[in-house]
Amino acid sequence: MSWMIGALSALLITSCLAAPQDKPAKGSLEDLIKDVFQTGNSPSGEAQRQNVETTTQNLDYIISQVFNQPPSNNNLPGGDRTGFPGANGGNFPGAERGGCECVPYYQCQNGSITENGAGIIDIRVQGGCDDYLEVCCTPPNLIPGQDVNIPTVRPPLERKSCGQRNPDGVGFRITGAKDNEAQFGEFPWMVAVLKEDDVGNNGEPLNVYQCGGALIHPKIVLTAAHCVFDKNPSILKIRAGEWDTQTKNEVLPHQDRLVKSVITHEQYHKGALYYDFGLLILVDPVDLNNENVGIVCLPEPTDNFDYSRCFASGWGKDIFGKEGHYQVILKRVELPIVPNDQCQNALRTTRLGKYFQLHSSFICAGGEAGKDTCKGDGGSPLVCPMKRNPSKYVQAGIVAWGIGCGENHVPGVYANIATGRSWINKQAQYAGINLNEYQSI
Repeated sequence: MSWMIGALSALLITSCLAAPQDKPAKGSLEDLIKDVFQTGNSPSGEAQRQNVETTTQNLDYIISQVFNQPPSNNNLPGGDRTGFPGANGGNFPGAERGGCECVPYYQCQNGSITENGAGIIDIRVQGGCDDYLEVCCTPPNLIPGQDVNIPTVRPPLERKSCGQRNPDGVGFRITGAKDNEAQFGEFPWMVAVLKEDDVGNNGEPLNVYQCGGALIHPKIVLTAAHCVFDKNPSILKIRAGEWDTQTKNEVLPHQDRLVKSVITHEQYHKGALYYDFGLLILVDPVDLNNENVGIVCLPEPTDNFDYSRCFASGWGKDIFGKEGHYQVILKRVELPIVPNDQCQNALRTTRLGKYFQLHSSFICAGGEAGKDTCKGDGGSPLVCPMKRNPSKYVQAGIVAWGIGCGENHVPGVYANIATGRSWINKQAQYAGINLNEYQSI
């Protein structure tokens, strides 16, 4: 490296000695630099620019001779300048290095810059289609110019009969379900009770899930009193026809409705949850033209469902405690109705103690290990096949409380709709609504 420095020093000294001496030197470093680079008294503007450019070219040539490198044509008069941004008056992409451009490696596919993002963008859903409710299917072989026969869509008929479950789903059927997922539209009376909260720095409204409920009329939702007690109706809404809470691409849309008034049973006990009955009167009725929205039947005051195999549904937690997770897709669980005396005996084996008395406003279901409703399922319906017409379903209970979730031999406790049927009828009448119009069997 020392020989390089020496060579450059010698060249610089030689250049200095060879500089024009027709002017008396003033002896300062500044004067020497002016003389070497011809900037002493040179005119400003174009002439000065040409002098600087010529000097730069000469230095470039000298250095290239020392290091045995050919001088760059870009600094020689008439040299090609198109290899740099800004050459020929513009700074444009694609002008670098003979027509190629430096880009991140992942943007280069087979030597060319990708334009459609293939292989770069994050595809949110794996599979051949963008939505998991869609499948990739080969289109029919159509002859150009041939008319396509569009099938006539039968207009949907409004259903006024209650309790019509869709065990095979609506529009499609889930196969291989392992986590008790309900079929889409299987329980068309199922609704989610939501509360609108302002969250975030910009105060954007967010629908916060409160509990479940069931449609017993296009304008009435039956839910648990403990879910809506003392709630202002202006902050509540219901969502009918919901299934997967994380998508809007379902076969049929859900329906949101505002709540006009909240009614809870006058004998509701906030601590023990006696008479856990609540009604939401809606501002506008839901539309029953779609199969994913329907009405559940109500029992008569004398109906008894002991030992019936029934279904509970909801979006609540899968297991009790902090390890549990709220569900995205509506879940269902099949449970047996347990007679009240047996239920009371089972509950006395828990922390409730041997003197616990099960109130008459309750009904029990479950007691099978790992099968139960849980936190977040409150207000959701427990439905049983109608004894005189098993193809229809009647709501026997409302999810109320339990000791843990899914404990073996410990049933869950539900509000008994049969004991509250008379109260429900009266509240509907006070609201000017005729329940019998949709409760016909």
